[in-house]
Amino acid sequence: MDRRAVAAIAALDDDVRRGLYEYVRAAGKPVTRETAAAAVGISRKLAAFHLDKLVDLKLLDSGFGSTETRRVGRAPRLYEPAASDITVRVPERTPELLAGILVEAVTGQRAGEDGTAAALRVARSCGTAAGRLARKRTRAGRIGTERATAVAEDVLTEHGFEPYRVGGAVRLRNCPFHPLAAKEPAFICGLNREYLCGVLAGIGADGRIVAELAPQPGECCVEIRPAG
Repeated sequence: MDRRAVAAIAALDDDVRRGLYEYVRAAGKPVTRETAAAAVGISRKLAAFHLDKLVDLKLLDSGFGSTETRRVGRAPRLYEPAASDITVRVPERTPELLAGILVEAVTGQRAGEDGTAAALRVARSCGTAAGRLARKRTRAGRIGTERATAVAEDVLTEHGFEPYRVGGAVRLRNCPFHPLAAKEPAFICGLNREYLCGVLAGIGADGRIVAELAPQPGECCVEIRPAG
């Protein structure tokens, strides 16, 4: 779980901070400490404290305006909404990954390829890219079965699958694509498997460990196990 995101969401439980944040978002332009303070009915000093805390938490961005905005003294500090999103999901879900796969499949569908085939192809390609990135971080040469399994677990943990060992296999407690997987299990679970097959190929484990459909109640439908 992203601890920074949790802290940011928790900060908005404070009435003053939430009021300042909502005012800055609704303003439509950068605002000063003075205007924000007046909008929520607090002192400039208290507004500055809370606004800077929201900046620290990446909820707001700040900078200095033009000196033309004031006749005397330095340019005022201005605040505006941060461009990045902050999301907390419990348990972890990654609809953005699934959406990205489907968008790329639709826009990059090849001649003679139906929509399902395009989505499966893109899912494997995205998984391969994620696996290669993880393999690059390990800076390893040849990779054996155990090392490949450990690297795969790291990738799966990053993506919210919550892997755990059962004998020589790796089970996944969480399905990041739920509840869509509950609506269209054959399609979504197929995409999931192709993505994880791509991850294994990307880390250089293809042929040593495999991703297979092995549904269990309350868990992800895919299991990672040694080949054969």
